[in-house]
Order: sequence, then C-alpha cells, then structure tokens
Amino acid sequence: MAAGRYGEEDSNADYEVSEFNRFNNNISLNMNLFRAINRNVGHGGVKCSNTTKVDGKRSKLWMFCMHNKGLSTRPGEQFQKDDTILPVLIVGAGPVGLLLSILLTKLGKSVFIWEQKQTELLYLLGHPGHLVPFLSLSNSPLHFFHVIETSANAIQSSVRCAVLEKSTTFSRHPQAHFINNRFPSQVFRKLDGLADEIQQFQPPVDLWRKFIYCTSLSGSILGSVDHMQPQDFEQVVSPVTVAHFSQYKLSERLLNKLKTLNFRFHEGNKFDRHVEEREILMGHEVLSFIMTENCVNVTCSVDKDGQKLKRDIQCGILVGTDGAGSTVRKLAGIAMEGERDLQKLVSVHFVSRDLGRYLLKERPGMLFFIFNTEAIGVLVAHDLQQGEFVLQVPYYPPQQKFEEFTPKMCEQLIFTLVGHELEDITVIDVKPWVMHAEVADKFLSCNNQIILAGDAAHRFPPAGGFGMNTGIQDAHNLAWKLAAVVNGIAPVTLLNTYETERRPIALFNTALSVENFRAAMEVPAALGLDPTIANSVHKLVTDGLGSILPSGLQRVVLDGIFSIGRAQLSQTVLNERNPIGSLRLARLKRIFEEGKSLQLQFPAEDLGFRYVEGALVSDRTVIQDTEYAPTGRRRDYVPSSEPGSRLPHMKIRSLSNVSGESVQFRTSTFELDSGSPVHCKVMSTLDLLQVDKLEFLLIIAPVKSSYDLGRTMLEVAKKFNALVKVCVIWPEKTANGVNVTPPLVDSFTNVVEVKSSRELPSWWDVCQMNDRGAILVRPDEHIAWRARSAISDPMAEMERVFTVVLGNKA
Repeated sequence: MAAGRYGEEDSNADYEVSEFNRFNNNISLNMNLFRAINRNVGHGGVKCSNTTKVDGKRSKLWMFCMHNKGLSTRPGEQFQKDDTILPVLIVGAGPVGLLLSILLTKLGKSVFIWEQKQTELLYLLGHPGHLVPFLSLSNSPLHFFHVIETSANAIQSSVRCAVLEKSTTFSRHPQAHFINNRFPSQVFRKLDGLADEIQQFQPPVDLWRKFIYCTSLSGSILGSVDHMQPQDFEQVVSPVTVAHFSQYKLSERLLNKLKTLNFRFHEGNKFDRHVEEREILMGHEVLSFIMTENCVNVTCSVDKDGQKLKRDIQCGILVGTDGAGSTVRKLAGIAMEGERDLQKLVSVHFVSRDLGRYLLKERPGMLFFIFNTEAIGVLVAHDLQQGEFVLQVPYYPPQQKFEEFTPKMCEQLIFTLVGHELEDITVIDVKPWVMHAEVADKFLSCNNQIILAGDAAHRFPPAGGFGMNTGIQDAHNLAWKLAAVVNGIAPVTLLNTYETERRPIALFNTALSVENFRAAMEVPAALGLDPTIANSVHKLVTDGLGSILPSGLQRVVLDGIFSIGRAQLSQTVLNERNPIGSLRLARLKRIFEEGKSLQLQFPAEDLGFRYVEGALVSDRTVIQDTEYAPTGRRRDYVPSSEPGSRLPHMKIRSLSNVSGESVQFRTSTFELDSGSPVHCKVMSTLDLLQVDKLEFLLIIAPVKSSYDLGRTMLEVAKKFNALVKVCVIWPEKTANGVNVTPPLVDSFTNVVEVKSSRELPSWWDVCQMNDRGAILVRPDEHIAWRARSAISDPMAEMERVFTVVLGNKA
C-alpha cells in the first residue's frame, strides 16, 4: 500500500455518494456505481474534504467518489469541467470508430485494489497527487486519502466517450475484407480473444489465397496468382497471420466487445437528457458544430416519432471516423489532396450457395477477374462456404444510369460473368461508389479539438486492402495520446504528433495503393483493354465532341465503342494460334511470373513502417532513410529497433523460480541460481504491453548498468505521472564471459527468449543492438527511444526523453 496523508479541506469540492450492498461476505458492485467510479476516479487536481463522515451499518458499504468534471488537460484548463461535456465524442460507428471507443474505454481502465486492515478499511490506490477514498465497512469515519507514491497497479481513468452514427442500422455490405499482419490483427489479439475469433470464423486460407483471372467463372483460366508464401504461416515476424474477414462481421464482433464494456445502444428515444459515456447513438446525423470557450458544441439531427429534431451535444474533442464522405471533415473545412475519380463502379452484394459450391470444387480463390465479350467485372468471394459475394463492375455515368442496375439486371450480369445461370441467387444490395486516392491536408483542426481518422482522413483504391488497415493504425496511434491528454499526463500539444506521424504514412499508403491499382490494370491492358483508353473515350463522349449529341445517342456510341473493345477477348483472337492473341497471352504470363499484377500482401509496409518524427526521440546514429518510392511489389519485412519503428516480435516466456525466490545471477553467466525455473506459456514481446494500461515499456538486458537505468526510469516516470514497466529479457542460453551481479529489482518483469533453433538470432541481434542497450516502447507498440550503450547521466537523459515523448518539447 502506498504511503499517504489526508487531503486538504476544500469547501468547493463536489461529491457523489453511492451505496453498495454487501451480502454473503462479498461486495456486490452495482454497475451504475462502477461506471461512476470508472468515470470519476483517477482524474487529478481535485482536493476533497477529510471531515466527511458516513453513519452506516455493517451491512452497508458506503463509498465517496471524487466528482471531476470534463476533460483534464495540462497545462491549463481548456475545457470547462462539467459532467455533461464528454471528453471525446466519436462520429462514425465503422471499424475505426468502434475500435477507438474500445481502446479509449480500456486504456487506463480502473482496477480496484482493496486491502482489508484490522480497522476494516479498504484502500483504493491512485496516481501521485490524486485523492481517493477510504472505503469503510464499519461505522468508522470515511476520509479521503492523498496518494504520494504510486506503483505499477496505480489506477488510471478510462476516457469517457460516446459514438454517434448517422444510420439507424449497421450495414451488412461486406466492403473491406483483408486484415493484414500489423493492424488490426496484432491489436485484435489483445481485445479479449478477438483475433482468435477472426481466425476461427474466417474461411480456410486455401479457399482464398489465390487471385484467378478468367474469361468466365466456368470458362478458360488466363492465369492465377498465389499470394501466400511459406513464411506467411511461420509466425516469425508476427504472432498472427493475415485474415480474410468481411468488414460487417468484424464490426459485429467489435460491437460485442463494446457490450462487454457496458456500452449501450440508443436511437432518438433518449432525447430528453444529455449524452452519457459508453453510449452508441444511432440515427444521429451531425449538422454543424461550433467552438465555444469550454467545448465543442455539436448539433445533430435525430428522427423522433417521425419528426426531425435537433439536439446539442457538448464534447472536449470531436473525432471524425465517419468515412470517405466525412461530414466532420467538410464542416471543419478540411480539404482533400490527391487524385479524384480514378474509377466509378457499382458494387453488387449477393448470395448464391450454388456458385459457392461450384467454386469450392473447381477453382477456390479470393478475387476473380473476369474478362469476356459481354461483360467485365471483379468478383470478391467473401465466403465460398456461405456463398457470399460482391461483384464490382465499371460504371460510366451519366450515359449509364445507376437506376438501371436493378436486382434482375444484376442477376443477368452475374450469369454472364459466371458463364451459366445459377440455381439460386439473391441480390442483397446494390450501391455505386467512386475510387479516389486522397489524403486530408490536415488531420487536426480547431486547436486539436477536431480530429480525423480512418477514411475521413484518407481514401485509397481498395488494391492491397490499405483502407481499413490504415484506419486501424490511426485509432491505435490516437487512442493512447487522447488518454494521456484526458488523464492530465500530457498537454494537448501531444496530439500534434498524431498528424505528424500518421499523415506521412497515409500519403505513402495512398501512393502504394495507386501503384497496386495500376498493376491491376496491367492485366486488361495486356489483353488489349487499356482502362485509360476507356476512361479517355468516356471523357470524350461526355465532355468533348460527343457532348453535342443527345444523351441517348451518347449511350449508343459509348456502348458501341466498349463492345468493339471487348471483342478482343473472343476465342477467335485470344488463343495461341492467333499471332496477336499469342503475344498477349505471353505478356500476361510474364506479368504474373514477375509479380507485376495486383498484390495482396505488403509485409514491409504492414509491419515495417516507421514514424520519422513525432512522439519519439530520433536516434542520432541513424542515417535518415532514402525516400522509398512505392512500386506495388511485395517486399519482405526486416525488424528494426530504430525509434518510430514497431517493436519487433519475438517469442518469450515469463520467468520465475519454483521456490518463489527471486531470480538471481551467477557471477559470470546468465544462468539461473538455485531452483528449477518455471516457464509460463509462450507469448510475444508485443504482449509485454497491455491494451488496458496507459503504460510505457523499457526493455533491458540483465546487466547492472541497465538495472540502474531501469530504476532511474521508474523515478523519472513518477515525476511525469506516467506508468512504466521495466522488462529484463534473458538470453536462452548462457552468455559466458559477462561478469555482472546486479541485485534483483522486484518491480522488474523477467522473461526469457524462446527459440526453436540455436541458429536463430537473439533478441538483441534481432534489434541490431548489443545487450548494453535499452529500448523504450510507447503504449502503441512503437519505439519511442533507444540507447545503444550505457548512458553517462541516466536521470538527465530520461527526463529529456519523457519531455519529448509526452509532447512537452518546444
């Protein structure tokens, strides 16, 4: 138990009093009170009276909680402290918005640590300088306790947030479907088994590892590409593998996780009260917002009993995760930069178990690129076993009208691309969409109180699946920074690093998506169907010479030109005996063999992207990277410990001693002293950071100078009101010739490398460092700082590091 003293009396302090019932010698926590505790405990700067008393019986447990209002910031009070003002309001309940709300709620989730004393008092630990209550089970006076020391078990407050969603229901249109190694797979594995659920319920990998190019689903195969390589299954560079899982299914599971966090779902029926934390408000369309002295006032339109009514919601920070057509972005006046209208398409979501069975048996795959004389399209097999598909077909308005894509017309189009009619088919949804490659010119606005994330901040071609995955990266980067600001650990200026770090990644991923999209266009171009020519023809008909023609005649001209183009796909032309067809087929084969077609996996970009500047301390020993221009080709990931990089993955096990005694060092080796070591289950270095703690991680080797650094780090962390875990990574085998005898530090975590082969590199080899170095990792698993050797003045260096990383640098 941390030492402490009573708080000073403050007649202006506010309190909430809530009652718990105790029965069967156990404490039953009322959920409403739990939410109140989660909301109020852990905010700093409130001094409470030490004279308050509660006259209660032993059958009752009374609790006083600090009543803290609004967003706690440092320095200064930017937002009025008022419980009706949510610190964070998220607009958009897609995967990015849902994940952000989960992370904000879990980060610093209040964990109650009770110690019963002879006086029957229960203590609640908190952060230094924070006042927390004594809990009395008797008639003893109840006082507030001022914590002046902290520990790894100190309480942090979760971030109070709510979500607004324009729609009244969640879409079941599959949309995105590929989950890469970095995000969200590695994040989801920490969300109560979500990654395991995805792996369990996704289709078997052999059913989706290929892209197939054909004249129809039952016709000739022009070529296929297998996008899975042996190393993709070995879990050497990542503890998880990629997944093929529809976006709506992912959203359903994220919603289930929110329900376990006591989120509640409402429409317009709770109109007569202010919005509370842990609510998802459906049917709430944002109309406007204004910046006041204390908050962001958001005006929404809500359908109540058939009438459109307006309601105002106050928040400290407004986060727009509301998709490519983001209302928040438009209201903030934030422009998009890049290439617009790369292609217009119609997306047809349908189900056919007949087609699923056929493809399972004859040619399983994820994407089917279909080229024939009657139609061209791309079929996405979301789930062959369930027969769920999405067909993407080019769309050329205004000559082609979206209204023409009726369910019946779509069925006939599907039959044409399949090559025969299907026994069963149900068209579920048809929608048009436009492919862009744009990034917002800024991700922050209005003194960092308006923030964009996900498709609201960047919209890519779907090639490579970067859209949702990049948005998940945004949420992971933003969550810990919002939590640090709201909890008063960092100033609002820390949020500047969100844009500094994430916008360059969005720009790079945009360029990579465009290159991959262009690679996809190489295939029809090789077949004599250059998409750029088709777009030029459409532009000429719409805006050029053809614009003088009546709209009906424009349609006839356009259809005629496209029909002539597709004629090159006839069997008469496209065969080995035809000189032109033979050349085209040979060119197509080279494209596939050289990896110049559409790619699915980009390990170097998924796992190896690095923040060059931001909430990190640049490594003076690193020569800045030569700017890498994306090519659309797959590159292997090389682990790195450079600041800004993702923490490398390595298998480890927790290390303890059977006798329960401390792990000691031998004089000249790293072997364990007395007692047989007990090894817990194998985990990843990424598991050393938890999703429910706003915690930094210092990784060191069992070397005395590094132990001294670890102790210094913990002292400095207290000054900055930050949590730090110090982890000692032991080598798998003895390290002869190293003479160290540091005493064990109880608060350090000890783990040991797990290697399937002695030839595999050690942890420090993976990091390209020696064991005199140290690595500081942020809550989002990116490296904030490293030292390659012992530090002459650890205290000064650690203070400098935390000053920079927490956004205090000038």
